[in-house]
Amino acid sequence: MNGSRQPFPLLVVDDSPVARKLVEHALPPEQFGILPAKTGLEALDLFALHHPGLVITDWLMPDLSGIELCQRLRATFKDSFTYIILLTSVSEKTNVVKGLEAGADDYLTKPFDAAELLARANVGRRIVELHREIEAKNRFLEQLALTDELTGLPNRRAIEQWATRQLSGAVRHDFAFWVVMADLDQFKSINDGHGHKAGDAVLKAFSQILKASTRQCDICGRIGGDEFLLVMTYSKEEGVRLAVERLRQQVEAERLTFGERTLAITASFGIAGFRRGQQPDFQRVLVQADVALHSAKRLGRNRVEIVPSEVH
Repeated sequence: MNGSRQPFPLLVVDDSPVARKLVEHALPPEQFGILPAKTGLEALDLFALHHPGLVITDWLMPDLSGIELCQRLRATFKDSFTYIILLTSVSEKTNVVKGLEAGADDYLTKPFDAAELLARANVGRRIVELHREIEAKNRFLEQLALTDELTGLPNRRAIEQWATRQLSGAVRHDFAFWVVMADLDQFKSINDGHGHKAGDAVLKAFSQILKASTRQCDICGRIGGDEFLLVMTYSKEEGVRLAVERLRQQVEAERLTFGERTLAITASFGIAGFRRGQQPDFQRVLVQADVALHSAKRLGRNRVEIVPSEVH
């Protein structure tokens, strides 16, 4: 084991002080940080505070048996991956299957060999650490799957997941729900005239403006190319109009420099709100916002258009 790492938290549960000491002496303190418990109930309290990755517990205790402790840990702390080693006497060994079925991962017969206990604890530690690495990678991959790589904003999938939940809430609790589609004006000419690096810089600059203008109760993201999406809640129509108009003005005032050339950018916006009495269909509101966006493009770009409708 690498001694430079922090000691790995390990819960030792036994009503016998001598038995606890024997376990502690078998486990080097630079490798394992021991949390001693005299009873099963004390062990549950310590586990709730520290969530140790390893538990070594005696089979027979005055309040909870080792089997009952395993069952409680597995039922109560389902989100904590923990490796449990059960210590049994020779007479109890015939019931080891019950312990494994209750949630124990391994067992050791008392009196145990110190070197064997250390080896089994190290096996448990490696399994726990591997599981945590896999969980961390899965969380990272999930985040990647929901994030636009270029801008760091949520992508279409992430917005649709969030917006679908929010729209259901808007129906139940009768609050406003608005979808704003945004599209950078003449973006192809930026790529053609200044290069794709300039195009990427423009997308990032717009993303920063959009993110800075988004409240915590709302969400914004890039849904592809130069198209962006903003979902706003708890705002009346006039408030949404003003907020998006301010956003349009911020974009219009932005200046980007590429060598000796300065580039101004603009964007067009389409707004649609959820209609009272409709089925909570996010895609329908999205299509309406897209219609409003195309209207803004046809009417000269660099403007905000809203679908006229009665909304919450």
